[in-house]
Parts: sequence; C-alpha cells; structure tokens
Amino acid sequence: MVSFWTYLDTLTMDYEIVGIVLALLFWAAWALATERRHRRLEVLQRLPPGPSPWPVVGNLFQLGWTTCAPHRSFAKLAKHHGPMMTLHLGSMTTIVISSSEAAHVMFKNHDTVLAGRKIYESMKGDIGNEGSLITAQYGPHWRMLRRMCTTEFFASTRLDAMQGVRAKCIGQMVQFMRDGASRNGGVIDVGRFFFLMAFNLIGNLMFSKDLLDTESKRGAEFFYHAGKVMEYAGKPNVADFLPLLRWADPQGIRRRTQFHVKKAFDVAGEFLKERMKDMENNGCVEKKRKDYLDVLLQYRGDGVEGPPVFSSTNINIIVFEMFTAGTDTTTSTLEWAMAELLHNPRTLEKVQAELRTAIDPETNLEEENLERLPYLNAVIKETLRLHPPLPFLVPHMAMDSCEMLGYHIPKETQILVNAWAIGRDPAYWKEPLEFKPERFMEPSMADYKGHHFEFIPFGSGRRMCPAVPLASRLLPLALGSVLYSFDWFLANGMKPGEMDMSERMGITLKKAVPLKIVPVPHLFSDE
Repeated sequence: MVSFWTYLDTLTMDYEIVGIVLALLFWAAWALATERRHRRLEVLQRLPPGPSPWPVVGNLFQLGWTTCAPHRSFAKLAKHHGPMMTLHLGSMTTIVISSSEAAHVMFKNHDTVLAGRKIYESMKGDIGNEGSLITAQYGPHWRMLRRMCTTEFFASTRLDAMQGVRAKCIGQMVQFMRDGASRNGGVIDVGRFFFLMAFNLIGNLMFSKDLLDTESKRGAEFFYHAGKVMEYAGKPNVADFLPLLRWADPQGIRRRTQFHVKKAFDVAGEFLKERMKDMENNGCVEKKRKDYLDVLLQYRGDGVEGPPVFSSTNINIIVFEMFTAGTDTTTSTLEWAMAELLHNPRTLEKVQAELRTAIDPETNLEEENLERLPYLNAVIKETLRLHPPLPFLVPHMAMDSCEMLGYHIPKETQILVNAWAIGRDPAYWKEPLEFKPERFMEPSMADYKGHHFEFIPFGSGRRMCPAVPLASRLLPLALGSVLYSFDWFLANGMKPGEMDMSERMGITLKKAVPLKIVPVPHLFSDE
C-alpha cells in the first residue's frame, strides 16, 4: 500500500509540474503580447537591422548554438544584415559588431558607455564579483584593479624580474613532453602539456609554488576545480536567455559552477592563510615582494577607488580569475599554432630553420632571443588572427543608452565584437582563410596591441586584456621552445590534409579534436 507521504510527494510533484507548465504558458502569452510593442519601439528607436526573431526564443535557434559555432553563424548573418546587427537571444537583446570600422567607432567614440559587463547566470553566486577585473562593472573599483594590473602585475619591471620563472616552467614543460612521449609510445596530447605549463606558471606568479608537482595534492585539487569551472561556465545556458528559467537553473550550470568555485576558493584560502601566518611570524621584517600574492596582501587603498585593504574574498576572486583567464587562452593559442604548423609543413620547416639558425645549439631559447625571431612572432600573430582565443572577446554591455553609427543602443544591451569574423574579413586580409605568417613580416602590418581594429584578438579600449605584455613574451617563448627542441610528426601516418581542424566552443575557442602528435628530440650534432 502506498504511504500517505509517498502520495503527498507525488501530488506535490504533480502540482509543481502543472505550475511550471502554467507559468510557461503565461510567460509565452506575455512575451507574445509584449513582443509587438518591442518591435514598434525598435522601429522608432532605430535598432541596427537583424534577422526576424521567433516568438519567445528570438533568434536562438537560427544561430548555430547547437553546432557550437555561433561566431560563424553571426559572421554569415552579418554579410546580409550589416556589420552592426541586432539579434534577440531569448529576452537578451544583443548587438554584434563584425567589421573593423564599426569596432573603431565603438572603441574610440563609445568606449566608456559600452564598458559594462553582462553577468551570466554561471557567474552569479554568494561570492559576488567585486574583486573581478573581468566581470566587475566599470567604475572606481574596477579602475583600481586595472591600475594594479598595469603598474604591478604586468609592468615591464615585474615581467623582467619574473623572466626566470617563465623559463623554468617552459623548461619543465619540454622535459614533461619528452617523458610523456617515452611513456605513451611516442604520442602526446600537446594541448594538455601547454595547459599544465600555463597553470604552473600562474601558480608560480601567484604563490611562488609549482602547484602540479608530485607532492602538491592541494595544487591538483585546485587544478581540478578550476578546470570544472571553465568547463561549465563555457556551456551555452538557456537560463541566460529565458528569464523565467533562471530560478530553476534547468541545466544545473549555475549550481555546478558555483560548487567548484567555492571548492577552488577553499584551496586558495589555505595558501592565503599560510602566507599571512608567515607575515605575522616575520613581524616587522619587511619582506621583498616576489609574487602577486604579496602585492595583494600589501595593498593599501584610499577607500575611495577600492577598499582600504583587500578582503580574503577579494583576493580569492583575483587569484582564481588569474588562473581561469590565463590558462585556457594560452593553451588554445599554442595548440592552434602547433596544429596550423603541422597542417602547413613548409611553414613549420621555415620557423624551425629560423630558430635553429639564430640560437646556439648549446643553449636554450631565451626571451632575449625573441627580437631576432621575426618569423616566430609572425606565426603567433597569424594564429591569433585565425583563432582568437575569445572569438567574441569578453561580452560588453551598454551602461546607458547611446547612439552609434546612426542606430540606437538601449541600456543593458549586450555587445559582442566578433573578432573571429574581423580577422577573416577579405576587405582587409588577402587570402583571409590561409595560414600565412609572411603577411606579418612587414613592419607596418597590424599588431594586436589594440590600435589596429582589423586585428583585435585581445580587444581594445578600457577593457582590453591587461595581460598582453605577458602574453607577448610567453606565447613565442613557449612555442619556440618546443619547436626548437623537437621535430614534430603527425601520429599514425596521418597526412597534413587529413587533419581535423574543426572547433569547439567553451570559454575559449579550442580544437574540436585534441592535437595528438609525436615529438622527437632534435639532434643538433647531426647538422
């Protein structure tokens, strides 16, 4: 016999289902009733043109989310609707910028008003985002964080002082690749080694520790939870587009993301407590700053632009953001560079010849050598042109209504800059789909520092990635080191034309199929 409580549970569940269905029906009716009003307002306010939306869901099912290629779908639509285009992603009004001219106007004339951030559901939790340089809204607190990045974290003097740390982490990566190949029949997943290097580098910059050495259980735990956050936060989330579903979190993305965020914060908090205890034990003895955690703990603000001191939560947010922002972007760029080189063997031969001619066989590649390696740097730039790590940059938001190129942008509109499409625009790039580093050998060619709007893989304006000075050193040094140390071959006799060069979207634009290749240590004595 069914118990009363089982019956009650079943009845309650039935009522919940009925309630959800009724709520959806009421919301759909409301959406249909208000949609016409919105369309009339759009005509009066002159939003940029765009494809006709469907009721309730807008343009969601027209844009390639299911194929993980929205940047491609948006680029295709922009050819018909123009370089400034309106899309309705459920209830989220979005304007997509798809040309260098439109990007120039946005970043030069409307940079401040469009410097807000759209906060997605996966980012919402009890912790907040006050310490976040990426998601904090533009204002005094954000300006303080940005200033700290430019004067402390990524200033030339500090980067120069950390040169040995970068060399150590890259040297470890080369050795790990050598060891990994010997254990796995010669084949390695090269992207994983790039990720481990980037993660360990951030660990050294933040804590002066190798977080992934054989004895670091906490480091491995932090690595796991940070990876899960990047996995879940990179998934398309229906709750971002249909407000009624936000409370339900139907895909569990917010719940899972925040669970792993809190776990990662617990681990980072242990490192923080240890450092604070060391500072107390040292008493008044002034400790020379050697890592980013020292900078955060010794920060003293005016209480106007930022707090007088950072709370442990603020520090945890900054630390976690350094890891999530620095590892995935570095990994995807380096893996794509290796994939393009193996896909274009003559280019691989050319860059390796440059390296092995310019560098003494008795030494390793060092940062001071990079200025004498223009083709290596051109390979990095060409990779970033074809495969920007964030194809839409980090989404902007209009903090107030404004007029741009004759169109109206309402307050809280999401702004996506399709850097992927801009980097492949045939109006600016000859043979735009071809991997040709030679195009960047001209001194007057575009650079990625945010001033050439046909090439903005790191963005531009106030919210441009502050870590460009670090990336400009790390990317060519890491890529050059593995190209210099090994000869590279495709596994299982695969030919370059048979390679899978398709993409998959997460937080960054990655290869759909991980690049598994064979490194053979180069024998300089035979030359």
